[in-house]
Amino acid sequence: MNMQNALTDIQALASNRRRTSDDALFLHRAALEDIDDRLHIINRSFKSAAIVTGFPQVWNALRPDAQMVPDADTLALHQAAHDLVIHALGLHWANDPVGQMIQARRALVPDGLFLSVSYGGQTLHELRACLGQAEVAVTGGLSPRVAPMAELREIGGLLQRAGFALPVADTTTLRIEYTDMWHLMRDLRAMGEANALAARLRRPTARAVFDAAGKLYQDHYATADGRIVATFELVFLMGWAPDDSQPKALRPGSAQHRLADALNTAETPLSD
Repeated sequence: MNMQNALTDIQALASNRRRTSDDALFLHRAALEDIDDRLHIINRSFKSAAIVTGFPQVWNALRPDAQMVPDADTLALHQAAHDLVIHALGLHWANDPVGQMIQARRALVPDGLFLSVSYGGQTLHELRACLGQAEVAVTGGLSPRVAPMAELREIGGLLQRAGFALPVADTTTLRIEYTDMWHLMRDLRAMGEANALAARLRRPTARAVFDAAGKLYQDHYATADGRIVATFELVFLMGWAPDDSQPKALRPGSAQHRLADALNTAETPLSD
């Protein structure tokens, strides 16, 4: 893709990730546990897995035998080499999310499984609202501060665009309490999730913007004991590399039995 139109500054993202703290990667571990639960439900034994992640030190615990693949724009995956590819909490920084999924599909054998977990559109909605309102009030302008994250319906549709069969998308929401907005932002830096947008403001932000945002956060999103709440939405995607053995939808009008008979109920015609 044209890097002049890139969403993410790859060098800034790598720099942010080098400053992570292991204690702050609790969202990765929560996502890992959820992915592990999903794999146990699927009645399939996977023998050649790959995990696309910027945090192999965490995700290696999921499948120690898996190939760890950096979540670069071009994934180091070989065609038809894996029966399982997991994309782990990196799609929100991807300059081409559909391209990432297409590369993952091509790396799968027929009927191989793709699983992804990424941050959804409700993530940090409180922080985004407060920073935006404060910046407009103090400076009269607005700069990109939080990576845009797609809603469930939008990101689920990417599976079909990438050519996956039997696509499934669902979401879970975690609400984390912090002492104040400054505590939250320190945690985001320790997670490697500080601002790495290519269009980010390249000069220091006025302290007045953060002070105003902190007050707005406290006024609108505080708990009864004065702590603030931050929302993290995890979106899970699942799709299969196409294969002739997979179930397929019947042609409209090809049914051999009436639904009313199957339900043992009377069929009532609709009025004109």
